[in-house]
Amino acid sequence: MRRYPVLLSALGLLVFLGFWEAIPRLNLVSQSLLPAPSDLPAAFKREFTSGIWLEMVGLSLNHYVLGFLWGAGLGVIFGVLTGMYLDVEVALAWVVRLLRPIPNLAWAPFAIIWFGVDQAAAVFIISIGVFWIVFFAAQGAIRSVDRDLVEVAEAFGFRGGREKLVKVLLPAATPGIMVGLRTALGQAWMAVVAAELSGVSGLGSRMMQASSLLATDIVVVYMLTMAVLYGIMDAAFVFAQSRLLQWKP
Repeated sequence: MRRYPVLLSALGLLVFLGFWEAIPRLNLVSQSLLPAPSDLPAAFKREFTSGIWLEMVGLSLNHYVLGFLWGAGLGVIFGVLTGMYLDVEVALAWVVRLLRPIPNLAWAPFAIIWFGVDQAAAVFIISIGVFWIVFFAAQGAIRSVDRDLVEVAEAFGFRGGREKLVKVLLPAATPGIMVGLRTALGQAWMAVVAAELSGVSGLGSRMMQASSLLATDIVVVYMLTMAVLYGIMDAAFVFAQSRLLQWKP
């Protein structure tokens, strides 16, 4: 079986689904608390045909993409700056130590006060969660660039900060930055749910509405929706990463 990892993985999934199906069917747990997998297609069909599923997915994807782009963009910029220049790192050191431990969900009250119960509030919360992951990944990637490589570049005339960044540092640090971006893809989905708990429409708010009505089958449908969407995005990112880093042995 070890020669066929796909079959082994499929078998593991089937066993998991079998146990899951058996728990509510044998009344070990009430079906109102844990729906059986066989109940989910009907629940998904109701959500899809009503148009709610597509609407919620569209709203959350909009929050997700905008929050990820803002957080990742600022994370790369500040991470690269602090990685390149010691003075910038020292200037921001206490600011980073002060803000980093604060969970992104703790910013929800300010997000609502500043932006209202609106898309901007969700984007703000998501971007904070993404920012720190990318910031530290970019900073570490820049610092880990081989100093001998930098010295060789300087010997060939690349002495300016911009020249070293474009010609040496960024190409060498890209693999490390990409690792941070991929990690942030998953963090962003967790932040989507946190952001939408504040009342902003999307997958998270729909899950909360369903849970208040004990419609746990709907809750699981949206949980699986997020898992599938993340899987698709992660696969697309890995493909883009492999194309971008073709030069890397």
